[in-house]
Parts: sequence; structure tokens; C-alpha cells
Amino acid sequence: QVQLVESGGGLVQPGGSLRLSCAASGFPFSRYPMRWYRQAPGKERELVAGISSTGGSTNYPGSMKGRFTISRDNAKNTVYLQMKSLLPEDTAVYYCNARMVSEYWGQGTQVTVSS
Repeated sequence: QVQLVESGGGLVQPGGSLRLSCAASGFPFSRYPMRWYRQAPGKERELVAGISSTGGSTNYPGSMKGRFTISRDNAKNTVYLQMKSLLPEDTAVYYCNARMVSEYWGQGTQVTVSS
């Protein structure tokens, strides 16, 4: 079955960096675009970044562009999210997403930005 397992979250100071990973299995990973979402307490889940199946195209909502970078390694069935210049408002649970006939989510990884 499809599995998405996120890792790499944690506590970081404002201005710091983190790299999240999402290990995928159970589907032909290299054929599908992938996305990262996040959900902060009391807020709706929002798109953070997306990447095409080959990695040749990426997209970011305006507030993430320039600070977040999505990438993938199709040989490792893994998608990454490099985050820099982190702000307290980036605190959220970050989820990996794959969309095929059905939509699949990982369990999420907590990112806390605080001094």
C-alpha cells in the first residue's frame, strides 16, 4: 500500500534552517508530482510547495518562495523540503502529499520555530 513517511522536523530558532524528508513507497514514485503542505494550530492545511514527477518544475505560494526549496530523488523515492530563514509563523505540522486516483498523506512532522 501507499506509504509516505516524513522526517526531519524539530525545534529551530528563528532564522534557522531545516530539511524535511518524505520517503515514499507502494506506488511508482517517479511518475507522480509530489507536494508538501503544512497545518498550524487552528488554521487550515495550506500548500507549501509542489514538484513535478521529474523534478524539472516546482511551484511555491508567494509567502514560501525564496525561503523554501522542494526537491526529489527518484532513485531514492524521496522528496525533500529545504527551509531557511525560518519564522515563528512557519511553526506547523508538515505533511507530504501524493495525488493519484486517491490522495495520500503522511503522518506529518512537527516543525517548531521558537527562541
